[in-house]
Amino acid sequence: MIKQQLEVSALIDKTAIRHAATVVLLRDTYDGPMVLMGQRGTKAAFMPDKFVFPGGALDAEDSEVELTALPDPATLERLANRSAPELVKPLLLAAIREMWEETGHALAQVNAQATPHAQEQPEGWKDFFNRGWIPDASGLQFIFRAITPPGRPRRFDARFFLGSADIIAGDPDDFSNASDELAHLQWIPLEKTREFDLPFVTEVVLAEVQSRLSNPEKSHPVPFFTHEGGRSEFHRL
Repeated sequence: MIKQQLEVSALIDKTAIRHAATVVLLRDTYDGPMVLMGQRGTKAAFMPDKFVFPGGALDAEDSEVELTALPDPATLERLANRSAPELVKPLLLAAIREMWEETGHALAQVNAQATPHAQEQPEGWKDFFNRGWIPDASGLQFIFRAITPPGRPRRFDARFFLGSADIIAGDPDDFSNASDELAHLQWIPLEKTREFDLPFVTEVVLAEVQSRLSNPEKSHPVPFFTHEGGRSEFHRL
């Protein structure tokens, strides 16, 4: 059912709100935390030229792939809050697939059984499995959700996931397998991110990340920005 709904939505109306997943990947260094970002193309319909985190829309195929490991229970519970429960795993898989497509980084476990079963996977996942990886979402934490305001050329119901560079299966500096969707892929010192041309929502998410890093022991609800009935609303999940 989820696959059919996603296929119909993508075909009928490009301006309809699409589910999406984004990954905020942090890397610990002696000079402080760094975050992985890249620049969208000048001709992109959505946020042209802006520096963003890797991410994108949920594909119908994401509902056909199995996860080898899930995140913590709090992440699963909050993802299901004010969402269809059957979207939880596909959203996590979309985050992993988009990270792989846009950066060449796999959030995965190495498994010799993955390659023999690669041809059984949906088309968009075959290369991932063929390299001996199986998707692993255990290192992802749900930290933010935002729906694009009305009037934009593309609208997304985006979930943001925080993770550590340690969960990358491979060299975090190797972008040789990345697509050309994001240019100037790089690890940016967290304190210098605002020197770049960022979308407003990215600035807000970065503030949330910094708050979590400053108060690691605190319980952090997930901010959710939405636009219902023609007005903007703020919730906590």
